[in-house]
Amino acid sequence: MPTRHRDQLLAGCEGRLTVTRHPDGCLLVYPRPRWETKREEVDALPYAARALRRLLLGSAIDVDLDSAGRLLVPNGLREEARLTREATLLGAGSHFELWDPELLREREERDLASGLPDGAAGFSF
Repeated sequence: MPTRHRDQLLAGCEGRLTVTRHPDGCLLVYPRPRWETKREEVDALPYAARALRRLLLGSAIDVDLDSAGRLLVPNGLREEARLTREATLLGAGSHFELWDPELLREREERDLASGLPDGAAGFSF
């Protein structure tokens, strides 16, 4: 975990995190207090969203930063996200996304090629 994030995570949640899968193929890394809120939101989804509930809740694993500020991603989650030697960590507001660099590049290319979604029409850079 980069130092700038590690220090905040240690202060804000004592380095306690939850890691789970995302439908895009990456892993989501939440500070545990934020995950507890998100878990309740996911649990309240309707029956029609059961596949998403199963993916997010069924894959969630609690982890702690070690004394060196490292995050040990369990084998099963690492395999699901195709993480091998390298990983890219992206800040995403209230959580992080952990990506295989090649998978992220492919995803970004695909997303950018399709243009901005309608919901971002009024956004200005």
